[in-house]
Amino acid sequence: VEFYIVHVQVAHHYIMKIGAGFADTNVDYIELDELWSFVGKKQRRTTPADGADKGDQYIFTALDRFNKAIITYRIGKRDANNTRRFLYDLRERVMNTPQINSDAFPAYPEAVWSAFGDDCHYGQVVKQYVGEPPINAARRYSPGVVVGIRKERIRGFPVNHMISTSHVERSNLTARMASRRLTRLTNGFSKKLENHKAAFSLFVAHYNLCRVHETLRTTPAMALGLTDHPWSIGELVEAAISNKKPQEPQGKRIGSLRVIEGSLS
Repeated sequence: VEFYIVHVQVAHHYIMKIGAGFADTNVDYIELDELWSFVGKKQRRTTPADGADKGDQYIFTALDRFNKAIITYRIGKRDANNTRRFLYDLRERVMNTPQINSDAFPAYPEAVWSAFGDDCHYGQVVKQYVGEPPINAARRYSPGVVVGIRKERIRGFPVNHMISTSHVERSNLTARMASRRLTRLTNGFSKKLENHKAAFSLFVAHYNLCRVHETLRTTPAMALGLTDHPWSIGELVEAAISNKKPQEPQGKRIGSLRVIEGSLS
């Protein structure tokens, strides 16, 4: 048995690397969503001295609808800047012309256009709430009552019956169940943004490469044809610390599994 003493900053680098997401993928349907979390304290208790590292930290995720893979993610404030950077990062990872679905967050249309241009089909799921403005209802701890859902074509020619965010919303529940930092009404929340990002990165790596999805009966990486077996934790660690080029995958698509830097800052 070998033991290693690793500086905490080096450990963070490795964790970020293995959870950075996939590259050079062909994905037909992508669902976007933002998972609410917080660091240090609730947003209403923050002060100007806390800066952007405290309070609400939304986890933007892009999910492959059919293969269930988390293609990429971004953690930060729920604003136009983070939305654009999230979509730019997604564009670098997807090779084909996908259909992108999201909720009605106002920053999405401009960000999708800026990153993808005409090279995608984009639709939104617009939820109608009763008794209060949609933005306030969607962001509440206990969301307002949904009285209707409308599907809108924003760009290109999205398939109407495929405009949905149900799968990515279900993956949010998986994340909350897998990470104590995301569990509501506990004291397990992250105290530092750096640690928050590292913890979610580790979840993404394990979810994509190690955990067998109950519906797929394989891992998301296997479903994408990027690997031919569920990875062990040992393989995950070796991939993080190794500079060697990964083996060619044996599956649906011939190409290289290339880990690139995630949009984490």
